[in-house]
Amino acid sequence: MSIRASLVRLVMRLVMRQIHKENGLEPAALRLAIDKRARRGGWPEGGKVEEVSANGVKAFWVDAENADPNRVFYYLHGGGYIFGAPDTTHKDLLWRLSKASGARVLAIDYRLAPEAPFPAAVDDAIAAYNWLLEQGYRSEAIAIGGDSAGGGLTFGTLLRMRDERIPLPSCAVGLSPWTDLAGTGETVITNLQSDLIIPGDRLVETGEHYLQGQDPELPYASPLYGNHVGLPPTLIQVGEPEVLLDDSRRLAAKLKRAGVPVALEIWKGMPHVFPLLARFMPEGKRAIEIIGTFVQGHLADEADPALIADLRGEAAAAE
Repeated sequence: MSIRASLVRLVMRLVMRQIHKENGLEPAALRLAIDKRARRGGWPEGGKVEEVSANGVKAFWVDAENADPNRVFYYLHGGGYIFGAPDTTHKDLLWRLSKASGARVLAIDYRLAPEAPFPAAVDDAIAAYNWLLEQGYRSEAIAIGGDSAGGGLTFGTLLRMRDERIPLPSCAVGLSPWTDLAGTGETVITNLQSDLIIPGDRLVETGEHYLQGQDPELPYASPLYGNHVGLPPTLIQVGEPEVLLDDSRRLAAKLKRAGVPVALEIWKGMPHVFPLLARFMPEGKRAIEIIGTFVQGHLADEADPALIADLRGEAAAAE
């Protein structure tokens, strides 16, 4: 582990301890505290950002300077289903993912709990994905990914896509995905003290803000419990000290048993969703490089440029 990573771990422990001490896990207070910190600073320089409505779902196009207009990395942010947004907590990560993958990133601002419980986030993810297809992007030219709750949402959305016979993206990426809202993984207990960010003893309580009494083993909410046959090739990255380590390990094992090509990377000493911290430590940068290579290797140049150009022209004329 790099010296920078060690320093980041120390700072993160102090910051998260202060946030939880001041706000607990009450969604509104936690959302306000984290978003207030995350709003400091704008989008990274280079490329462009455009806010759009994707079938009624607020979303952001994030294009690094090298982004291929015919390829898309469809991204679902994390935040325990109760906080976070593309234009607050995830600005730097989205730009880096676009640059590394050479694709446009479409990141949606899906509805949050407890105001909008399950399956609202899945509904929004499906609606925005269908919008992508309607814009002329073929599924072969789309990758899907997400972190933490957004990682769980990624795989829950894939299960529903498959069940509803919606064309699946070419590949999937999960960063420390939260795949078991029932909290049955052993590392929820064994990594309780080593996880710097997630309070494992409050994990089920956090999930209840999203579920609100619904079964925590519903596959679209907890994709660990789903049938994974037919899902696309998958890359999962997770930190070895995380309480969600077993969420990743068990999902990877089930994907493999279902015949899905899967690569599981367990990073020693790394905190929850460490690629979010790429500007501070080399391990995060390296992880994003690996993601970019994985996505590039699976995306095909299958978008319909003529249709996309026509649709963009219609949108410009309507403005």
